[in-house]
Amino acid sequence: MSPPPPPLGRARKRDAQLFDPALCDAELVDVRTQFTQGRWAKARSLLVATGDDWDRRGHRVVVLAETPAATAWAREWLLAEPASADAATLLACAAVFRALRGKDSPAAAEEACRRAAALLPADPTPWLGLLLLSRVFGAEEEFSRNFDQVRARHREHHHAHHLMVAKLAERAPGSGYDPLHEVYDFAAWAAEEAPADSPLAVLPVIAHAERYRVLAATHGHTFGSDTQHWSGRRARQVLRAAFDWWLEWERDDHPRNRVDLNYLAHAKLCEGRPAEAAALFHRIGRHATPAPWSYPDRDPHKAFLAARGAALGTA
Repeated sequence: MSPPPPPLGRARKRDAQLFDPALCDAELVDVRTQFTQGRWAKARSLLVATGDDWDRRGHRVVVLAETPAATAWAREWLLAEPASADAATLLACAAVFRALRGKDSPAAAEEACRRAAALLPADPTPWLGLLLLSRVFGAEEEFSRNFDQVRARHREHHHAHHLMVAKLAERAPGSGYDPLHEVYDFAAWAAEEAPADSPLAVLPVIAHAERYRVLAATHGHTFGSDTQHWSGRRARQVLRAAFDWWLEWERDDHPRNRVDLNYLAHAKLCEGRPAEAAALFHRIGRHATPAPWSYPDRDPHKAFLAARGAALGTA
């Protein structure tokens, strides 16, 4: 493993840039700026170049689709190129986010996703859109079917597995601390099914954080207070395995790797291992993610800065 970069030191300007969903994809950041100004040609080139790197494609489409003017510019692109699967997928995902904001019909968004899926059957991205939609509006059976459709196209789909873990963690919220809860079994199964270098190795940590979110909201726990949840035998094994995986593989090339590192840093602090968390914060840099720092009901910006300061000794 290469040594960590120098300490962050004073980072007021960089702190203002926290929680950019583009994460460390600099090319996406540049294209997004142009896309929000109505210049969709660079977005077209970016998605063409992304090809069938499905995790990267899903990440880029979601980030572009979340921009306020995505629907207008994607529609203009589709009018110019009616057969473009990229334009149809971007428009469909933009419709999903409009529906999630209450500005569009979930049924219309679903129809748009299915049209996009028909244009490029191998692409899991329209099904990711349906998964995001059914996470909020659909029944559990529909959500599970959409997850299966994503996984049938890309067995290691990172975003889809995170969504499934979050959904499963919400079952039986009143049962309290339960190391045998089904979310842990699913996460362990998915991690074991994936190749050795897959970021899904960190999925069991995500399961612990998502279950913590549910338990904290239900039982009124506060950050770090439930030592049994974070320091039980299963939790210790999961966190050790995930941290060891990061030390060995460090998949910095994965478009959503900072998502995993935020969860792992959060878990290491909850476990009471600030030195290991510090190494992770160095890698995270300014690419913080709202989850899990917002768990259970916190200001994620303040929580991240406080946690980082405590781990790095700069608080």
